[in-house]
Amino acid sequence: MADVFDCSEPARREEGLAAAAAALSRGELALIPTDTVYGVAADAFTPAAVTRLLAAKNRGRSMPVPVLIGEASTLAGLVATVPPVANRLAQAFWPGGLTLVVEHAPTLAWDLGDAEGTVAVRLPDDDVARDLLRRTGPLAVSSANRSGRPAATTAAEAQYQLGEHAAVVLDGGPRVDSRPSTIVDCTAPIPRVLRIGAIDVDRLREVVPELTD
Repeated sequence: MADVFDCSEPARREEGLAAAAAALSRGELALIPTDTVYGVAADAFTPAAVTRLLAAKNRGRSMPVPVLIGEASTLAGLVATVPPVANRLAQAFWPGGLTLVVEHAPTLAWDLGDAEGTVAVRLPDDDVARDLLRRTGPLAVSSANRSGRPAATTAAEAQYQLGEHAAVVLDGGPRVDSRPSTIVDCTAPIPRVLRIGAIDVDRLREVVPELTD
């Protein structure tokens, strides 16, 4: 049974962050709030933990797990070169509901699924998630639901669906905007929207007019 921490209480929040960071470092899973929906998190650099995450969701390797970071500057450490368009989008919409697909550095020792050299990266606009990420470094995070079921917008829903697979649950309260993040592929010369979500395409085009969808 996962340990649940109410992050609205400062003392419990601190205990929860410490417990989640410790569990993740051991290769276990944690259920955490993000600015969109609740997520199931694993250490991005522990392949066995990512495999455990995929198994918990009943999801195959054909849908690689995105990575959350705690600071925008972390992106530069994950890629060989940050595409200029990714920089522009990150400056405009991070932290927030925008995921950027970039080519990751070939030296990184991770296995997020059949990503073919790319990684989907996001800086969430949630204090609990970012505090955790600052302690752990990049985390592989997917929505906290079994594949094909609705995404969890409360800690209780996340625990109901995936609690048996997680060591720690951080309860950050209900999520108001349950739309998933918008995903933009920045690996090609012309950036392309892969999924429309929390950020509208019109807003993206104010920053990157050449964007296609």
